[in-house]
Amino acid sequence: MHVCEPIAPAANTNSRSRFLLQIFLLLVLLLMAPFVGGCRSTDPQPSTEAGIAGSSTLTLSSASLRDGKFPSEFTCDGADNSPPLGWTEPSAAAKSLVLTVTDPDAPSGTFTHWVLYNLPANSNGLPINVPKQDQLSDGSRQGRNDFGKIGYGGPCGPHGSTHRYFFDLFALDTKLDLPAGATRAQVEDAINIHVLARGKLMARYSR
Repeated sequence: MHVCEPIAPAANTNSRSRFLLQIFLLLVLLLMAPFVGGCRSTDPQPSTEAGIAGSSTLTLSSASLRDGKFPSEFTCDGADNSPPLGWTEPSAAAKSLVLTVTDPDAPSGTFTHWVLYNLPANSNGLPINVPKQDQLSDGSRQGRNDFGKIGYGGPCGPHGSTHRYFFDLFALDTKLDLPAGATRAQVEDAINIHVLARGKLMARYSR
């Protein structure tokens, strides 16, 4: 009968070798740790919205949008007037203001209700029922909303729904070189790195 040779001594040798290798690798890792740590970058990572992320805050308000709700006067179910707005004064570095009104709850995606740009930086509000024309008397220009018209177009969502409407105000360090009738996408692209401060107001409307 063939008898296998004992393998215990070889196993012990292999175990000892593995143990020594593990100790060696551990020592290498400990010695390398300070160098690996020193290679890490300590520079701050840029924001994906650098022009807006670092901006300060404006307070945007409207006495007519009571309790965060639209009266029908400012919608397609009423006179469709733009509501009066007020805001805090931006810094002296501001050269113009931009205002947009959007509905992110629209069935086809975010719907643009108003685009207003090159507002004077020293203005502190808008009256009720801003004229729906290309250029206003103070030099402000109005863009084209998603109804295909110039100026303000009020909430007009599907019946049986409640939508949110966001007023976004931006203080810029420049005036926009855009003609009247620009789209919201064109305006937002133009303000990209010029935002000094911003304010936001939200109101709902149910039909």
